[in-house]
Amino acid sequence: MGKDRVAAFSDGVIAILITIMVLELHVPHGADLAALESVWPSLVTYALSFVYLGIYWNNHHHLLYTVTRVDGLILWANLDLLFWLSLIPVATAWMGQNLGQPLPTALYGVSLLLPAIAYYLLVLAIIRRHGAESILAKAIGSDIKGKISPVLYIAGIALAFVTPWVSIALYVVVAVLWLVPDRRIENLIARE
Repeated sequence: MGKDRVAAFSDGVIAILITIMVLELHVPHGADLAALESVWPSLVTYALSFVYLGIYWNNHHHLLYTVTRVDGLILWANLDLLFWLSLIPVATAWMGQNLGQPLPTALYGVSLLLPAIAYYLLVLAIIRRHGAESILAKAIGSDIKGKISPVLYIAGIALAFVTPWVSIALYVVVAVLWLVPDRRIENLIARE
């Protein structure tokens, strides 16, 4: 099987998730800066989640570039990733309405951790299909960012019950780490 349907479906799901999140934003009542006070937590949370979905979309694109054949395991691993990504709008809305509160902040961290794990499983499924000498297997290497990110998410989840703002800062740090698309794949393809 080719990868085009997987890419198109994934692109569509991520576009829908972004649409769902933006529909959760409410227009402020009033025309002054004071009116923005009621919506800024939702807007900030939306922006962070938009960045995360953009990061996944961008890196998923790079990931699928390495794929020549798709099998059932890759299809299911991709659906697993999309499932966990689909929960981000709910966690985003809850944290946006309760910014700085422990449980919504922790759940938001869980909604970021689970897609990270699913993405890693998708990488493993692709490497399993294409072999240890594939472009992706070579590009992944030690995967420092991939190993640090779950640790920071777990720390953020735990710290949410002590100091939620530190948790949110950790979630932002992970987003900043991944903001620049993973160049390892591009660099390896350019050399071959």
